[in-house]
Amino acid sequence: MALHLQDSFNFLSKLTPRRAWNVAKVISSFYRTKWSGKATQWGMPFTISVEPTTACNLRCPECPSGLRAFTRPTGNLREDFFRETIDELYKDLLYLIFYFQGEPYINPKFLEMVKYANQKGIYTITSTNGHFLNDANAKKTIESGLDRMIISVDGTTQEVYENYRKAGKLDVVLQGARNIMKWKKKLKSATPHVIFQFLVVKPNEHQIPEIYRLADEIGVDEVKLKTAQVYDYKNGNDLIPTIGKYARYAEQEDGTWRVKNELLNHCWKLWHSCVITWDGMVVPCCFDKDATHRLGDLKETNFKTLWQGEDYQNFRTQLLQGRDQIDICTNCTEGCKVWA
Repeated sequence: MALHLQDSFNFLSKLTPRRAWNVAKVISSFYRTKWSGKATQWGMPFTISVEPTTACNLRCPECPSGLRAFTRPTGNLREDFFRETIDELYKDLLYLIFYFQGEPYINPKFLEMVKYANQKGIYTITSTNGHFLNDANAKKTIESGLDRMIISVDGTTQEVYENYRKAGKLDVVLQGARNIMKWKKKLKSATPHVIFQFLVVKPNEHQIPEIYRLADEIGVDEVKLKTAQVYDYKNGNDLIPTIGKYARYAEQEDGTWRVKNELLNHCWKLWHSCVITWDGMVVPCCFDKDATHRLGDLKETNFKTLWQGEDYQNFRTQLLQGRDQIDICTNCTEGCKVWA
C-alpha cells in the first residue's frame, strides 16, 4: 500500500495549475459531449503515447511487431523530432507513455528521450519485454528519471512463458528486473515504480499465484493481471482463458464468441489521449496498431491545429454515431472507461 501511495504522490507532484485546468476542460468537454450528443473538445490531451520503435526481438502471436505484419512504414523515433513535439505539448501534458508497438529499448536514444520528458516535469511510463535490462541499461534507466516501468512476465517457467513470448528468455527478463531493483536501491531512488504485468492466457492462467510469489521474491512494487486481446476470437481461440473474469470474450449459445463489454457510442480516449507513431502520424488510440486511422501528420501540421482540426472532429462525430462501424473499436474493452 505504501508503494502505491508513493507512486500516486509522485504522479500528483506533476500536476501544475495549468495542467489541472487542462484536465478539467477535457473532462468537462467529454461529459458535455455525452449529454448533448455533439462532439465538443476543450483543452489539449493530457495523456500521450509515443512510439520509440516498431522493432521487437520477440515473436508474440497477437502482436504486429512480433508477427512482422505491419503494412505501415517501420523505424525508430528520432530524438530531435521527439524534443520538438514535447516542447509544444509539455505545459498541458501530464502523462507520457513511451510505448505503442515494438520494444522501446531497441531505440538507442530511448533513455535520453525519457530524461528529456522528465526534465519537463512529465510523468513517464514504459512497457518492456525486459530483455534489454542489463546492468548498464538498468542504471541508466534509474538515472533517466523514468516514473513507471511495466515488465511483461507472462509465465513463471520457461516452458509456459514461451507459449506467448515466442523467442523470449524468462531468465533474462527476471535478471533484468533484479538489475532494476538493485540500482533503485543503490541510487536511493523511489522511481521507477516497477510492475510485473501478467497477460492472462489459457496456457499460463494456472501460474497466477506463482507470479505474485516471484514478484515478492524479486522485490518489484506491483503485479497487474491483464486480459488479452486476440484478433481471431469469433470461433474461439486457444489463448482465451478458461477463468471467465480474465477473458475479454464470452461464448454464446451457438458456439461463437463475442466481446463481453457493451460497445458504447462514446470513447474517453478520443478526448484525453492519442498515439504518435515513430514517424509523426497521429492516430486515435492504441487499438489502431497499424495506424490505419491517421488523423494528422506532425511533420506537416502543429499538434494543436491537428487536435482541433476537421479530421479529428469528424472521427469523434463518427464514433458518436456508432462505434460498431469503426473496425478498431469492435475489439475494444477500454474506450468507455474514464481515466483518473
